[in-house]
Amino acid sequence: MLRSPLETLRRSPPGKPVWQCSLRTAPADRVLSDDEWAEAAEELMHQTGIAPRDDPDACRWIAVRHADDHVHVVAMLAREDGRRPDVTRDYLKARKACRVLEERWGLHRTAPADRTAAPRPTRPELERARRTGAREPTRCALRRRVAAVAASAGGEEVFFAGLRERGLLVRLRFSVRTPGEITGFAVADPSYTNAEKAPIYFSGGKLAADLTLPKLRHRWGASVDVASARRAARMRRSAVGFDERNQAYREAARAAATAARHMRQTSDPRVRADIAAAASDVLHVAADITGNRELAEVADVYARAAREPFGRPTMATPPGNSLRAAARLVAAVNIGIGDRRDRRRDLTVELLFLVANLLDVMDQLAAHREAQGRAAQAEAARRASERLRVAERGASSSRVRPTPPNVAEVQHAGRLAAEAFPVPLADGLRHIAARPSSPVPQRSQTRRGPKP
Repeated sequence: MLRSPLETLRRSPPGKPVWQCSLRTAPADRVLSDDEWAEAAEELMHQTGIAPRDDPDACRWIAVRHADDHVHVVAMLAREDGRRPDVTRDYLKARKACRVLEERWGLHRTAPADRTAAPRPTRPELERARRTGAREPTRCALRRRVAAVAASAGGEEVFFAGLRERGLLVRLRFSVRTPGEITGFAVADPSYTNAEKAPIYFSGGKLAADLTLPKLRHRWGASVDVASARRAARMRRSAVGFDERNQAYREAARAAATAARHMRQTSDPRVRADIAAAASDVLHVAADITGNRELAEVADVYARAAREPFGRPTMATPPGNSLRAAARLVAAVNIGIGDRRDRRRDLTVELLFLVANLLDVMDQLAAHREAQGRAAQAEAARRASERLRVAERGASSSRVRPTPPNVAEVQHAGRLAAEAFPVPLADGLRHIAARPSSPVPQRSQTRRGPKP
């Protein structure tokens, strides 16, 4: 009976005429009744447009309950009037149905389909990583490397050159209307190939919504600072000494402190969004230049909290531009510095001042996302903040809500971490939680870098 409408289609039947979807409740949700599951399936069909309510010519469908927590829904993509249903972007429409049902019955709230989360690796990618013993799928590693290069670059020429310098393959997409105009790009790891030994490319949009070339161009163009760009370019071309690197780290710490103050004082969501996005750039650069795995994972988690829905570019603001300029400068002074490990030890305290100031931005962003009703992004900001504090202050702290570290603790942490940086920060700072400590009075939540 489900297939009979296919015979009366005015056009040829679709290649895949069967539409399938499963609905599942969270483990903590109550068990829904049969009537409620039937209502849920009906809502799904209505929101997707496959079988709108009060439409006698809608597609035929059936729902089967296999267990207490889920049902399977199957529909035939052929209407009774001989037309095909419009299932364009059906996953977004299905997501809306889920949100409606969650609010109606008080179920566990899931994240909206707003592309603030990076695309997940596919099952074949996960299985291949597991089979080869890789730490993570290639898609995740590429996203992190592309994000770091984008944060340290000031334009697409430097961006593409930076990708190639890291050993990545870059494929450009050109406009069919305007010859020579670059409209997009894709990257590949030379060691990640298909059955024909050809490299597998990932476009910027397949890595993250904010890594497409048009959105990167907006980021680079909106935050242009001629003086900072020239300074960064000069640092890239010449040998950089300790004093220049030390000054760059201190400027970054001060820029982060200023951004945190703006996050607390302003109520403009556009300013907060730009600061949040710029802080993500700083985190990616800091993780990249140190090679610190924990800091890289924090940057990944925080990136979701910082993205605007569907990767929409943020409005450029002075505090955000200062953070981005600081990120590019820090990246520039760490190019070709010889014995990177020994030199980084000298700058560990400055780096930790920068991290401590970024914690303020994370806390303010979590509250901001919560006020916006973006629960998933608020949770991402909190998780990033907690993980960064664990890495900075030790993993054996109590379950009491973490408080911002004061200057004395950051200086002590810097001396400890300097012994083994850039190994994971938690290894060097875990001793903080074990040592007896007395409360240090805090006069202000604002943290700044050391005076020059």
